[in-house]
Amino acid sequence: MSSSCLSCVLLVMASSLAQIPPRDSLPRSCRCLALDCPCSHSGLSSVPSVPAQTRTLDLDYNQITEIQRQDLGSLWELRVLTIHGKYNTNTHKYTESSWFSPGLVLVWSWFSPGLNHILSFFSFFSFSVCVRCLGSRPLFQSLVRLRVLSFGGDSLEDVRVSDLRGVGRLERLRVDANGLKRYDSGALAQIWPLDHVTLSLRSPFALNQTLASALLHDVSDPQTHLTLENLNLSSNRSVLPLREAAQRRVRHISFHNVFVTDATTVKLLEVTDGAPITSISLSNSTLSGVGSWEKARWTDHMSLDEVFVKDIVLLNNFEFTAFLSLSFLLQFPRKISLINTKVFVTPCLNLEFFDLSENLLTDMTLTETLCAGAGVLKGLRVLNISANAIKSLSLISRMVTRLTKLTHLDISRNSLTFMPQSCPWPQSLRFLNMSRTKFTSATSCLPPTLQVLDLSYNDLERLLVVLPALRELHLSGNKLLTLPPGWLFPNLQTLTVQMNTLNVFTHSDLVSFPRLQNFQAGLNKFSCSCDFVPFFQSLSDGEINITLTDGIHNYFCDSPLHLQGAPLSLVRRSFSECRHVLLVSICCGLVLVFLTCLGVVLWKVHAFWYLEMIFVWLRAKQKRRKRERKRREDGDTEDRPLVTFDAFVSYSERDSAWVDNYLLPELEQTGLCLHRRDFLPGRWIMDNIVIAIESSRRTLFVLSHNFVRSDWCKYELDFTHFQCLEGNCREDAAILVLLEPLHHDDVPKRFCRLRRLLTSTTYLQWPQDPDLRGQFWTSLRQALSPDQDQD
Repeated sequence: MSSSCLSCVLLVMASSLAQIPPRDSLPRSCRCLALDCPCSHSGLSSVPSVPAQTRTLDLDYNQITEIQRQDLGSLWELRVLTIHGKYNTNTHKYTESSWFSPGLVLVWSWFSPGLNHILSFFSFFSFSVCVRCLGSRPLFQSLVRLRVLSFGGDSLEDVRVSDLRGVGRLERLRVDANGLKRYDSGALAQIWPLDHVTLSLRSPFALNQTLASALLHDVSDPQTHLTLENLNLSSNRSVLPLREAAQRRVRHISFHNVFVTDATTVKLLEVTDGAPITSISLSNSTLSGVGSWEKARWTDHMSLDEVFVKDIVLLNNFEFTAFLSLSFLLQFPRKISLINTKVFVTPCLNLEFFDLSENLLTDMTLTETLCAGAGVLKGLRVLNISANAIKSLSLISRMVTRLTKLTHLDISRNSLTFMPQSCPWPQSLRFLNMSRTKFTSATSCLPPTLQVLDLSYNDLERLLVVLPALRELHLSGNKLLTLPPGWLFPNLQTLTVQMNTLNVFTHSDLVSFPRLQNFQAGLNKFSCSCDFVPFFQSLSDGEINITLTDGIHNYFCDSPLHLQGAPLSLVRRSFSECRHVLLVSICCGLVLVFLTCLGVVLWKVHAFWYLEMIFVWLRAKQKRRKRERKRREDGDTEDRPLVTFDAFVSYSERDSAWVDNYLLPELEQTGLCLHRRDFLPGRWIMDNIVIAIESSRRTLFVLSHNFVRSDWCKYELDFTHFQCLEGNCREDAAILVLLEPLHHDDVPKRFCRLRRLLTSTTYLQWPQDPDLRGQFWTSLRQALSPDQDQD
């Protein structure tokens, strides 16, 4: 038959997690994702250029007519090559086969003349047929290295002896022949030995039991694991072909996606009576009935060692007898798995391995299943009762405390909310899974003999229980803020704390675990502080003898805000960010030193005194303006003389004797303003000084050493200068009278104005000789005379 006898697709793929960037040279519809390059339906006429690391290349439904050496010669990592579809022509040319990478899986839908040239290189070959036969030519004769073969399809009706000629060393065989009508006896018998055979024979089992029996006879062997799929065992006749498997002494048999009834189950047990079947498996199947299988009680299945039942749909769930009637059959196996089978109670059995996960066990039915804790299950080593409706941890511990060989216990995914302070456990218990329960705290109820403890996905905030023998501790998915103290677990080697509320962990936290080797803490909300970032990077670089087994790609920053979401391994904190306290301290210190120096300088030049004086002057001027504004607002428009005194006398209080005894008697008629006589009581003294200076034509300064030691005299001297700066006085507004010799150097530097006046202004000096005092008074009266202003 021509090569067009084969078509359709059975997809076989293998890929990896490594990331390969897309190549710009690829068509838009042929972008590589990771190590997978899906290039189907791209209109390609030749093999596109893909990365050298590509492991899966799909060229379905293109217009490729030729594959040259250079097209795939560099793809030594290629594992799956798919070339399907009616648009790819059947006239492919192959220059040689040696350029295919070892272990390549070829997924083909047709045979071309050039195909046999390269088939001998492949160890895995898979195809589907959409016609009635495999062809007149031996398709697999060149597959000398073939180890895994899968063929068939809904349209396959005929399998002949010649179809599989040349295939002799298969390890795994799969035949999809749901519509098979003719089978040459011995066609599959030439393939020997086989480790695993999978048969999908819906129509033969239902309509042609003779054909199904012949096929089972050829593939059944004590060393072959037989899997039967997609069967409808609703009648006793449909079970009869299994007699061939029993007679061929098959030891391992599995049923997947089958439909069975009570009657056919009994018939199956009768057909396999006495057969040395050691393991039987039933998965993803449907059972119609109530579990009434007592009719097969007489059968012999003493060789049965393992029973595996998973994902069973019970059509009469509420009438099913919950396997209680199967004691005659379940008394023999050492291993029983009843997973997601709606079981709520089982017979009291003596087992080594018992898996009742994902069922309907409660506290009450668990007591019956475990023989009320009487120790009947004395040989039990592994018990899995996860994902049930059990609520009491105390009950579980009491039921298993007498199981002296129990090493593994899985009670995860139950509604266990409370952990008592103490619990009895068997001394043999080494592995305990309590994940995905609802514990909020952990107590000393935990058995101290544990080597592996899983408390993942609870609501634990801390763990403070001494477990000296523990080697693995799994605490992912809790609410831990810090790592548990390492001294509690002196032999711990593996610790997982992913998806908690950890912000940081330190070097001291890790080294507190003396024997810790493997650590997982990813997917926490880490604070990328200046201490934690370099420590983590040293840990990821291997500088610490602890391995991050979850990889550095699971560690991200949550704070500070500008680093939120950044990979922790790529974060770099600057010196200014990490030492901001030091920098702020240095800056504050420098500012303080600068201000101190500035203050010292200002104090040396009496800047504070000058500032105070300017403030006083400005305040006095502001008050004067307010008084004038108020007078105008009151309607007082009378012109008042601005000058009411001939002179304001500025002197030190220590020189008041000279003023009283000499100055006043001589110049009383002149109109002098004295502070003790003419200052208004209750008024601010600075206001009195300013008003006195402004109301006087001149200011008479009585200079002495006492004068230069008086701050008030300094105020009066500078206020006079300010008045002159405003243009309200003459150049001779200040009259200087020296009571004693006063040199320019005797005046303090802060009296800078007085020092300047002494060097630039003519002054009167009080004579010690009484004969010369007349001339002194005459000169002084002349300086104070109003006529002097007119001149």
